[in-house]
Amino acid sequence: MSIFRFPLLVWFGIAILIFSLGIRQSFGIFMMPISETFNTGREFFSLAIAFQNLLFGMFQPFVGMAADCWGAHRVISLGALAYAAGLYLTSVASQPEWLYLSLGALVGLGLSCTSYVIVLGAVAKVVPAQHTAKAFGLTTAAGSFGMFAVIPGAEALLSNFDWQTTLQVFALACSVMVAFACFMKTSQSQGTTAKAAENEPKTVKQALQEAFAHKGYWLIHAGFFVCGFHVMFIATHLPSYLADKGLEASSAAMALAYVGVFNIFGSYFWGLMGDRYDKRYVMTALYVARTLVIASFITLPVTNSTATLFGAAIGFCWLGTVPLTSGLVRQIFGARYLSTLYGLVFLTHQVGSFLGAWAGGRIYDYYGTYEPIWWSTVVLAFLAALLHLPINTKPVIRLAPAI
Repeated sequence: MSIFRFPLLVWFGIAILIFSLGIRQSFGIFMMPISETFNTGREFFSLAIAFQNLLFGMFQPFVGMAADCWGAHRVISLGALAYAAGLYLTSVASQPEWLYLSLGALVGLGLSCTSYVIVLGAVAKVVPAQHTAKAFGLTTAAGSFGMFAVIPGAEALLSNFDWQTTLQVFALACSVMVAFACFMKTSQSQGTTAKAAENEPKTVKQALQEAFAHKGYWLIHAGFFVCGFHVMFIATHLPSYLADKGLEASSAAMALAYVGVFNIFGSYFWGLMGDRYDKRYVMTALYVARTLVIASFITLPVTNSTATLFGAAIGFCWLGTVPLTSGLVRQIFGARYLSTLYGLVFLTHQVGSFLGAWAGGRIYDYYGTYEPIWWSTVVLAFLAALLHLPINTKPVIRLAPAI
């Protein structure tokens, strides 16, 4: 199936992810101005972002279940409003502790309702199973395009205004997602044959019992934990790391923008490979690539050129894990409760994100350098490559329709 023949719902899902994840990936460039405003160390902002990501994950299984039961469009609308409120309240905060509620809890809730788990769950119901990874790759690339478009815009706003005004502009942009959510309605039977639908679990409890008994499901969790650790450590701390090495803020913004633009191609590429080859081996190849890219970056001298090359290289394998991980869950367990099962996997991802964002700031404040945490990401990437090899990717065997 050509991407141009995908249902309209896929394209509105892409638009939602451009706004939601584009704004999220820009938070790293707010670290230094917000820390200076409240006269706090980097650990404070890191902890607020870490709290946001932890709640992002903790909310995910519940909003996933809500989307499976009551529809993605309702969940996305609620999340967009929470997202906007969190950004606005952050912009008017007079005490740093407020950020735990606004930038942490409210934005975390907003992200959980407007990001991959909900959108991919809706997409899985309208796209044939044999084209799932490709559709997921295209949808995942949307978040990267948002990163490419939003981060330079945020940098421009910060150069001409203050960080408070920039966040208020972002809060206004979140309202657009409410309109897009109206087009995210799906019917129970879309994208699946009647036979497949009959043979899938009828309740969330049955779906969870089936997944929890599958060893591969827990290996998927472990691998996605590493992805979360990588993504939020780099997104949150790369600008500060480059500043410590003497590079200008524009260089950091450009490096993150390159992460976004190259992930547009990378996400689609890895998704396409997931449709053509065994997803577990494709995932192993992706994590080996991450291992080599990060190790090379921290070994070579840090310059504008190496920062840009790193952004491009890590961007190519940045979120290629999303179509592959969600594709594995759909391939093994079916589409009916994908938002629920992938939501739990994403919770594990966000635990990794919490640790990556927080530990980066904690280790920097303690040691005065990011070097220990960089090398830990190399080791974790190699372990994740090995974890995917023993996963049994065959669909679960159901002897009779679940009742």
